[in-house]
Amino acid sequence: MGSRAVVFFFFFLALLSFSGICLSSASADNGEEEDVGLIMNFYKDSCPQAEDVIREQVRLLYKRHKNTAFSWLRNIFHDCAVQSCDASLLLDSTRRSLSEKETDRSFGLRNFRYLDTIKEAVERECPGVVSCADILVLSARDGIVSLGGPYIPLKTGRRDGRKSRAEILEEYLPDHNESMSVVLDRFAAIGIDTPGLVALLGSHSVGRTHCVKLVHRLYPEVDPVLNTDHVEHMLHKCPDAIPDPKAVQYVRNDRGTPMILDNNYYRNILDNKGLLIVDHQLATDKRTKPYVKKMAKSQDYFFKEFSRAITILSENNPLTGTKGEIRKQCSVVNKHH
Repeated sequence: MGSRAVVFFFFFLALLSFSGICLSSASADNGEEEDVGLIMNFYKDSCPQAEDVIREQVRLLYKRHKNTAFSWLRNIFHDCAVQSCDASLLLDSTRRSLSEKETDRSFGLRNFRYLDTIKEAVERECPGVVSCADILVLSARDGIVSLGGPYIPLKTGRRDGRKSRAEILEEYLPDHNESMSVVLDRFAAIGIDTPGLVALLGSHSVGRTHCVKLVHRLYPEVDPVLNTDHVEHMLHKCPDAIPDPKAVQYVRNDRGTPMILDNNYYRNILDNKGLLIVDHQLATDKRTKPYVKKMAKSQDYFFKEFSRAITILSENNPLTGTKGEIRKQCSVVNKHH
């Protein structure tokens, strides 16, 4: 009896093992892939050239249109800070929903057509494999390098959302006139601490600000905290109290190195040359000022905190595995028949 029991025991183990293999095989046949989440080099097997294609497209587009890099940098914030890093920002308006691109908070966002250019290049290499969400994140990463910033290794494996979040956008994106408490709270909600926030706002070292966003500091009276030497330049660039939003009326965020992502921004705001209210608050609020002063002294420290904050931002609540979809075109969801 003992011998028969042993034989039965091993037969039972073999049966369990075989059942496991069958279940695993059935799961694979049903298209249920393991959700590995975000990982480095997610496309190494499915599209090995994906990141190289994106990097080369960013390089070529930046060579022809320098301001694309500012746009890619803004995109990662405007998309990933709003509930999920899922390229919802890129969706066009439909009869049923407003695009995030058309909200007040998104004023000044542009160059989306160049993301379409990158997507088309990736699709030629690997149709239906690489998400718009990953393209948005990687183009920001490579755009940062184009601007002289640090190379930040970022994970991939995001999938694309199927709906715009225009109706809740203001709950997540702080306005440039919000109190520092509100700004800190919004960033803290996605895991970005105070030095991370200070570093992210260092993005204001590049690009430009439309007069619409800063005339309230010039008219009817000049904000007394502004550096008087800088006011003359701002008034020259923004001569109208009510500027046309469609007019080309801008002030460079940093007149010294406007095309370089560097720590000059922090020296500027400590000298009261910040264009936006949030810039001024960053340099004067007791919670943020110590980090502003530290970043003004050390570009290495700025880059370290900036890289950490961008990484956290890029990993905010992504869709992975079988959630969402891989859009064929970044501006519209796929049609499901």
